[in-house]
Amino acid sequence: MKRVSYSQYNQWVTCPYKWKLNYIDGLGEYTDSIHTLFGTSMHEVLQTYLTVMYNDTIKMADALPLDEMLLHRMKKNYNEIMEKNGGEVFCEREDMEEFYSHGLAILDWFKKKRNMYFSKKGYELVGIEVPIDYTMNAGLQFVGYIDVLLYDVRRDRYKIIDIKTSTMGWNKWMKADKNKTDQLLLYKYFYGAQHDIPVDKIDVEYFIVKRKLYEKVDFPQRRVQTFQPASGTPSINKLMNNLNQFIDESFIDGEYNLEHNYIKQPSKKNCRFCEFNQTEHCDVGVK
Repeated sequence: MKRVSYSQYNQWVTCPYKWKLNYIDGLGEYTDSIHTLFGTSMHEVLQTYLTVMYNDTIKMADALPLDEMLLHRMKKNYNEIMEKNGGEVFCEREDMEEFYSHGLAILDWFKKKRNMYFSKKGYELVGIEVPIDYTMNAGLQFVGYIDVLLYDVRRDRYKIIDIKTSTMGWNKWMKADKNKTDQLLLYKYFYGAQHDIPVDKIDVEYFIVKRKLYEKVDFPQRRVQTFQPASGTPSINKLMNNLNQFIDESFIDGEYNLEHNYIKQPSKKNCRFCEFNQTEHCDVGVK
């Protein structure tokens, strides 16, 4: 059974032809970077802290050596990537040191301000990396993983949290980018469908940690930014209509549609980081 994920849908929305090259033709290659390594490592450390905090005590969570944990995770993930890539260097020592120093600043701020974002009063931890595996009518599986899932005991509500690492946070254009924010709307819809939970009982939030702060500014800055995108019925209905269009065009009886004309959508934004831009596979890219 073919699997559908947010990243697939996001690629299709950006450029259906890029989706075809990646998933039907199998030409895509995942490229590791210091950004992905740091993001994975920070996820693991924050998720460990929250697991201990909710399942044990806040005191035990605060006693965790987060600095050492981050260093261990970054080294471990680096070695695993190097082994996977056959020893090909993908980042330099200076990058590791710089990003680690940013991580220390994030963790120090998080421990001091944790109660602004996470509380044990009335909340339970449902899980970390909670899987979504929902069979759709088209004979496809929608799959995904929820970074953090909380249950509000007093209000009988669920909260899906996605941790993002960012250089300096999300600006207003990033927040308005539906391709970026639709991830949690899909998770909300399919987690609710999988567990028979009404979507109006599920809240969503992006938990964005910032590596850098603006210099020479007079206003106080936070290392953590939270953002709750519009996720009501109109937003979800519009998104599901788009997802169904993706499925109708790209699949037939649960298999890839090999006959469909997948259009190219070149633009500076779409082509900037596309691995197929200006290659033999795509001759209409934008420099």
